[in-house]
Amino acid sequence: MNPLYIYIKQKLIAASYAETEASALARWILEEEFGFSTLELYAGKDTDFPMEKRNRLNDILVRLARFEPIQYIIGKTEFCGLTLKVSSDVLIPRPETAELVDWIVSDCPQSGLRVLDIGTGSGCIAITLAERMVEAEVSAWDISEKALAVARENALRNNVRIAFSCMDVFNEPTGTSVFDIIVSNPPYITESERAEMERNVLDYEPETALFVPDTDPLRFYRRIAHIGNQMLKPGGKLFFEINRAYGSETAAMLKYGGYSQVEVRSDSYGNARMIKAIKR
Repeated sequence: MNPLYIYIKQKLIAASYAETEASALARWILEEEFGFSTLELYAGKDTDFPMEKRNRLNDILVRLARFEPIQYIIGKTEFCGLTLKVSSDVLIPRPETAELVDWIVSDCPQSGLRVLDIGTGSGCIAITLAERMVEAEVSAWDISEKALAVARENALRNNVRIAFSCMDVFNEPTGTSVFDIIVSNPPYITESERAEMERNVLDYEPETALFVPDTDPLRFYRRIAHIGNQMLKPGGKLFFEINRAYGSETAAMLKYGGYSQVEVRSDSYGNARMIKAIKR
C-alpha cells in the first residue's frame, strides 16, 4: 500500500478510530480529496506530495481527531449516485433516506407528478426525485435559509429545477398548490436518545434538524399530516422517514388523521424506518 495510506490509517487508529473505519477513511481521503487512482493507492512507493497538500492533509487529520464528519471536512458526499455539497448547516444524507427515495420512485412511476419535500436540508430527497422521476414538478421547503442556500447549489450542480421556499411548517401555508406526493424526513430523535448517539453527530450536525421533545415525538409528523390533508390531492401519497421506536404510533396517528392504506417499511437493517399513507 502507498505509504501515505499507511500513515493516515495509523494516525486515525491512534485517534481511537476502529481499524476498519480508519482504512475506509484513509482510502476516501486519498481518492476523493487528493485524486489518487487505484494504482497509486495500492502502489508501495512514495508519491510526490507538495507542501500545500501536506498542510491540507494535516488539517483533515486534526479535524478527524476531533470526530468531525469527513463529509463536512471535504464538503461533499454521495447520495443515490449524485454528488452533493454538505456543510454543518445541513444533515449528512443517510442510507435509509436513500431507501425512502427508492420506494417513492418505484411506487410512483407516473410522469408529471407534483412533489413537495418538507424540511429539505441539503436537498437530497428533492434533487434525487427531480432527477429520477419523469417530468416531475418538485418543490422543497426548509425553515433555514442557510440550508436552502446549500440545497439550491446542489440543484444547480445536478442540473435539476426545484422551487425552493423558506417555510416554517408550524405556520399556515400560503397559496393554493396541490401535490400528488408529500415527503419529509423531519426531526425525530427524542432528547432522551442523545446518550446513545455518536460524537460526530452530536457535536457537528444541526440540532434543529435532529431532535424533538420526549413529550411530543410525533409533533412534526402530526403537523405535516395536517398540511397533507390541505395540500395533497385525494389519493395523494404521504411518505415519511420515521423513528424506528415510533412506527406503530406514527401509523395510528395517520389512520386517525384522515389517511388510509398506511404501510410501514423496514430499512436494510430491519428497522422500521419509513412509512407511506394515502389521503382519503
